[in-house]
Amino acid sequence: MAITPLDIQHKEFDAKMRGYDKEQVDDFLDQVKHEFELLLKDQKDAEKNLKFAEEKLQHFETLQDALNKSIVVAQDAADRLKENARKEAEIILFEAEKSADKLLKEAAEKADDINRETANVRRESRNFRQKLQLMVETQMNLINNEEWDILLNTTPEKDIHTPTLDEVLMNRTHKVDDLAKASNFDTEVTEDEDEGQVEAIDISTETK
Repeated sequence: MAITPLDIQHKEFDAKMRGYDKEQVDDFLDQVKHEFELLLKDQKDAEKNLKFAEEKLQHFETLQDALNKSIVVAQDAADRLKENARKEAEIILFEAEKSADKLLKEAAEKADDINRETANVRRESRNFRQKLQLMVETQMNLINNEEWDILLNTTPEKDIHTPTLDEVLMNRTHKVDDLAKASNFDTEVTEDEDEGQVEAIDISTETK
């Protein structure tokens, strides 16, 4: 039975002529000593366990701090990676749009060049055709000229005036000049119309 402070306080000893019974007092003191030794031992064990628990708690707190720091570092790293990925995606998108705009611009310029070259080729072809047609018509008119029939007619007639070679060449020169003037007028009108068509093509291309 463990001794409490009340037991010590209310403990009564048998009185004798010489005072307390020494044996009872000694026994009680021995019991008190033993109980206090047990209490001291329990106290030391409790303090030891408390210290161990405190060390464990401190260890866990340290682990928790390290874990929290690791989480923060990982979160920061994830945020940085996310931000870098976003910036890189924006750069890639910007470069792609820039390249696409450049390609579209180059394609439009090339289309304009092709349209202009096509218009020039058509105009030059049309002018060449007109000149060739005029040349052929001029030669046909010279071939079909009735003066050749008169000149080559072998039946002599006194009343028929036979033109000289100079007269024939002079008449031919006048007719060639007249045809050339008419051809130049038609060519100038055609070139003006072609230039108007080219301008219309350029305006239509720019509008698109």
